[in-house]
Amino acid sequence: MLPDAVRSLLCPVCRNGLMPDGDHRLACPNGHSFDAARQGYFNFLVGKGTVFEADTAAMVAARFDFLSRGHYQPLADVLAELAAPALQRPDAAVLDAGTGTGHYLNRLLATVPASAIGLDISKFALRRAARMNPDAVNLVCDVWQPLPVTDAAVDVVTVVFAPRNAAEFARVLRPGGRLIVVTPRSGHLGEVAGKTGMLGLEPAKEERLAASLDAHFEFRSARELDVELGLAPVDVGNLALMGPAGHHLDPSALDAIIAGLPPVTKVSARFRISVFEPRNPPSA
Repeated sequence: MLPDAVRSLLCPVCRNGLMPDGDHRLACPNGHSFDAARQGYFNFLVGKGTVFEADTAAMVAARFDFLSRGHYQPLADVLAELAAPALQRPDAAVLDAGTGTGHYLNRLLATVPASAIGLDISKFALRRAARMNPDAVNLVCDVWQPLPVTDAAVDVVTVVFAPRNAAEFARVLRPGGRLIVVTPRSGHLGEVAGKTGMLGLEPAKEERLAASLDAHFEFRSARELDVELGLAPVDVGNLALMGPAGHHLDPSALDAIIAGLPPVTKVSARFRISVFEPRNPPSA
C-alpha cells in the first residue's frame, strides 16, 4: 500500500496529479509513470536531473551511523516539539526537505502522527530514509526545482542543514503553517572542524537567514540549542565525512587524523532552530 501523502503529489514532468497504479507505481493522466525502487523510494529527477552533487554512499553511511548513536537526539526532540502544534488537524502533513537518512522525520512522526513527504537529491540517503520512514513518501528530487507537491498541501516544512527554496515552501504550506529551519551557530563543532578539514559548516547568521526568506515568510521565533558531546574517534570521523566536506576529504588523511585522537573528544554542537510562517498573500 502506498502512503496517504501520495494524494498530494504532482507529476515532475507535466505537473498533473499523480495516482497509485498498483502498490508500487505512480502515474499521471498524461501517461508518465514512476516505479518505486526496491527500497521503497521514488526517483523524481527527470530531464537533466540536478546540477547539484548528491551525497555519496560513504557520506550517507557516516551520517546514518552518527545519528543512530543518538548524538543529535536533543535536536530531533526540539524539532518535533516545535512542529507538533501545527500538526494537530486530522489530515496533518509534513514535508521534510533534505530528509537525508530520515532520522529527524522519524522522531517527528513518533511525536505526532502525520502524513509525510521526505525529499532529498541523494538516492543513497533515500534508501535509508525509506526504510526508516516506510509510511512516508520518499522522493529523490531537487529542492531548487518546482516541488512535486500540490499547493497548500502540508502544515509544516522542516529543513535541517539543507537548501531553502522559499517560494516553493510558501506555495506548498497551508495558511497558518510553519517553516522550521535548523542552522549552525558560531562555534558549531569548533573543536574538531579545523583539524578534520570540515568545510561549509560556517554558521548562517540569523539576519541572513531571515533576509533569504523575507519575501515569503515572517519570522516568528528562534531557539538556541547547545549539545555537549563526548565523541569516540569513529564518531569524529563520521561527523567529518557526513557533511559537505565529505565530497572533498581524503579518506586516508582523515584516517590518519582520527588515529591520533584520544578515546573521547569533547565537542560542542550549537544549533539555532528558527520558526517562520508564510506571509499573507496580497488581496485580489
